[in-house]
Amino acid sequence: MQCPAPLTYVKGYADGREAKAGIAAWIEFYNEQRLHQALCYRTPMAVWREPTAAAVDMMDNATALTTCPQQTTSLAA
Repeated sequence: MQCPAPLTYVKGYADGREAKAGIAAWIEFYNEQRLHQALCYRTPMAVWREPTAAAVDMMDNATALTTCPQQTTSLAA
């Protein structure tokens, strides 16, 4: 399979429709077919479609949230 990477050559598109089709083909190849070393030689879409191991509930670790500490107020009058 030959990589249709746009940086290997300059492509002069005849019009916008041709450019749109060419760019769409490249994006499809990059996301669906091209294996990425950083993704353990999987495609981005294969990684994206994987179910998450466990849903994360932010309240499980509320102290890890990056919010400013809030002052506590007393309601006693």
